[in-house]
Amino acid sequence: MTHDLRGFYPEIEPYESGHLDVGDGHRVYWERVGTKGAKPAVFVHGGPGGGFGPGNRRLFDPALYDVLLFDQRGCGKSTPYASLEANTTWHLVADMEKLREMMGVETWQVFGGSWGSTLALAYAQTHPQRVSELVLRGIYTLTRAELLWYYQFGVSEMFPDKWERFIAPIPEAERGDLMAAYRKYLTGDDEAKKRECAVAWSTWEGETITLLPNPDYSAHFHDPDYALAFARIENHYFVHAGWLEEGQLLRDAHKLKDIPGVIIHGRYDMPCPLKYAWQLHKAWPKADFHIIEGAGHAYLEPGILDQLIRATDRFAGKAADR
Repeated sequence: MTHDLRGFYPEIEPYESGHLDVGDGHRVYWERVGTKGAKPAVFVHGGPGGGFGPGNRRLFDPALYDVLLFDQRGCGKSTPYASLEANTTWHLVADMEKLREMMGVETWQVFGGSWGSTLALAYAQTHPQRVSELVLRGIYTLTRAELLWYYQFGVSEMFPDKWERFIAPIPEAERGDLMAAYRKYLTGDDEAKKRECAVAWSTWEGETITLLPNPDYSAHFHDPDYALAFARIENHYFVHAGWLEEGQLLRDAHKLKDIPGVIIHGRYDMPCPLKYAWQLHKAWPKADFHIIEGAGHAYLEPGILDQLIRATDRFAGKAADR
């Protein structure tokens, strides 16, 4: 494991921001950071429903990159908040194309982790000619097995204490399909129950994505306002398997054959088992592949952050510092 780890670039504020009307009543918040006209990139956040944060701006050298970050439909500063209407993977793929056209670039680097890797893969397989490079972390191909591993049986065996809190809002008779049961309450009319379930769903994720407990990192997952969009949108996507055919992203990985890329995955990633990153590596040999020992899922895990910064530096033509 690397010992002289790289952290973030310095804090940076956007030089431009706004909302893009993408249709269907949705307005997507976006911002640009770095140097206008430099190497274009787009940051694709996780969740779905997570929104992006200030730290995400700092994964790119601002002197070398012009980065667009956006909150996907229904979350962050996008409106309407927590909306599930006209909110699918393919709506988001289309939104990304609208954002690229708004930015005025022919190609851009696509950077995504967790659900962001799912959406980045769906976008790249739909528009391979628009992708200069892919930087992917915490690979999630959204198969049925991956969903059940995290939301029915699997990770539950590793975190029985946290799992007990996750299932607590759901009546015992409804626990045979927890994603469906959660959907019932997250889309129901009982506002108190909706928020209880949103916080329980969000907290389960926040407390299982780092190798060791990190209360500072997971704190926002407990916030009911954040959790409402996060849980509703994530559950909405996962109940519908992301509107993807089973195994689609691995099946269509051949469409990435001409795209340079990097795959970065923590050995002990609980939400996203390493097996699927390994399969993507086999299906897309052009991409560099890094298994990070002693790391879980979150991008802030030291070895993961180090490799992400190295990847964005390298693709911008920056010489390694050692």
